Amino acid sequence: MREIILDTETTGLSPQDGHRLVEIGAVELVNHLPTGKTFQLYLNPERDMPSEAEAVHGLSAAFLKDKPTFKTKAGEFIEFIEESVLIIHNASFDMGFINAELKSAGFEMIGNERVVDTLQLARRKHPMGPNSLDALCRRYGIDNTKRTKHGALMDAELLAEVYLELIGGRQTAMTLQHETKPKTKSAISQTNHNKLRPHALLARLSEEELAAHKILITELGGEAVWSNLN
Repeated sequence: MREIILDTETTGLSPQDGHRLVEIGAVELVNHLPTGKTFQLYLNPERDMPSEAEAVHGLSAAFLKDKPTFKTKAGEFIEFIEESVLIIHNASFDMGFINAELKSAGFEMIGNERVVDTLQLARRKHPMGPNSLDALCRRYGIDNTKRTKHGALMDAELLAEVYLELIGGRQTAMTLQHETKPKTKSAISQTNHNKLRPHALLARLSEEELAAHKILITELGGEAVWSNLN
């Protein structure tokens, strides 16, 4: 199974406002393992670079002015991603720009069925957040100290590690499970004996914390997992 971890940098927040892609970075996974094959493009956006955007990724108009346009490199991008599933953090943002660029260049746009949003995966797994890329790196002990500014390829490489943690694929793919010795009869008996407590443990949450938790469950809606645990 081939998947592409993808990230972009842009001149702003929305292609509808005339903003453009300035960098694409991608990492190839096969069977949830990085192959070492990557893809990176710096792109001339054919417009100015707002200072707010440059402060985020450090890419100036002067640096990008001699870089190729997306239209001239669209074929290379499509050839790299092929028909693979795209793994993206906050996918609606990146796909909005990618599809706007593809459409402008005369290429077919990419459907949502090919996209996995790791932000949504993280929100389901860690509903209390935070779930930014930096926060997830801290949660999973992934070294992101070199990420002083956003960079599409660097962020894609970090996201590849985060994605494997989110799906539990790092341990499964690399067969890191430890072999366990079968329990002896006495050990099994002892385990079953201690399975149920004679008395319930006292709650460790304050009244304020319990109230806040109930509000959160209500906001999550009736289909939330927590609703079945009350």
